[in-house]
Amino acid sequence: MSNKIKRILLKISGEALLGNQQFGVDPKVLIYLAKEIRTITEKGIELGIVIGGGNIFRGEGLAQSGIDRVTGDQMGMLATIINALAIQDALERECQVARVMSALKVNEVCEDYIRRRAIRHLEKGRITIFAAGTGNPYFTTDSAASLRAVEIEADLLIKATKVNGVYSEDPIKNDKAQHYQKISYNDFITMNLGVMDTTSIVMCKENNLPVRVYDMNIENALSEIIDGKEIGTLIG
Repeated sequence: MSNKIKRILLKISGEALLGNQQFGVDPKVLIYLAKEIRTITEKGIELGIVIGGGNIFRGEGLAQSGIDRVTGDQMGMLATIINALAIQDALERECQVARVMSALKVNEVCEDYIRRRAIRHLEKGRITIFAAGTGNPYFTTDSAASLRAVEIEADLLIKATKVNGVYSEDPIKNDKAQHYQKISYNDFITMNLGVMDTTSIVMCKENNLPVRVYDMNIENALSEIIDGKEIGTLIG
């Protein structure tokens, strides 16, 4: 696998940045993530990142509490920009060069997302963090990750979660849930497995983009995935 992979898109949920906190960003998690990411960029991997905003705001959840769905999603997009800036800072403290590109115009703090410029950043070895989802309401950051991965012609989409791969049920609630080492796009969609939303997986299927789901708390897992180790679940 390591001989084939040159460019990857890493999807990190906003909740992953919580650590042991109830809200916001845990600096210890940022440091850990930055060190994990450095292990693969040092191998020459070109890396794009999509970050969620659920640790601050989740548009769908806000809509359920009465806020207009579009407004809620826009708030969620802004939350992803906050997280992207936090990750950029952590990476720079690890002596990594990083750029934040936003689907919403926030020129005072980050660049606009322009596909050609993003690819140029990647080619120059800059970690490129894609913020604000797709810039449109009703689309999750999983869908944004699939879209950006296809646009930058990534070889692999990696989804970092709290469990090591895809299971038949939530393994936290049912310790007898079946773990899948590999599963097809169609089976994932048919079984309605909730690790990633259906729209994102359909996009990956249509563009033959493999997806690997893994537990981000396993140290050196990213590096081992790049080296070809079968960690978590491969969707493809």
